[in-house]
Amino acid sequence: MKRLKLVLPTPAYKEKLMDYKREFIENGDSLDGTAGLRKAETFEEWYSGFCDNLREETVRDGLVPATTYMAISTADGRLIGMIDIRHRLDDYLLNFGGHIGYSIRKSERQQGYATEMLGLALSECAKLNIKKVLITCDKDNVASARTIINNGGILENEIPEENRITQRYWIILDKDYDNNL
Repeated sequence: MKRLKLVLPTPAYKEKLMDYKREFIENGDSLDGTAGLRKAETFEEWYSGFCDNLREETVRDGLVPATTYMAISTADGRLIGMIDIRHRLDDYLLNFGGHIGYSIRKSERQQGYATEMLGLALSECAKLNIKKVLITCDKDNVASARTIINNGGILENEIPEENRITQRYWIILDKDYDNNL
């Protein structure tokens, strides 16, 4: 039985989203995969940006079109995590960001939610005709690496940066796709 469902944000989720943001800020965590939720002063500002990011014609300069989902508990409706699917890669994303960014609230970690949420997002990637999905994580983020590997991720390489090492994983969604990594 699925414990999560992916839902597009709407104003009806305003309180849940702002509570999610509060928990991350209080814990000093980064809000990955949230379409800039941390930077937004208000829900309305964030929601406007989220809507603009959906289409090539309206995406903000310097970004690629992306769809951000909330992972909602099917048991109690709680917002467990968020995941952002970038519809294509630019040079930066090809090296450091990948197609997908995500976060799970601290109070819900270590319960397998990230693995389930990523699996659901990969189904959405297939609908976008993304045949080969790039996902990156910091080398010291063992939990994220495990999540990616559990969903079929194959480590291609590691890219050293100033203060960290980025691991680049590929997940092949179309088995007929050229599997050369």
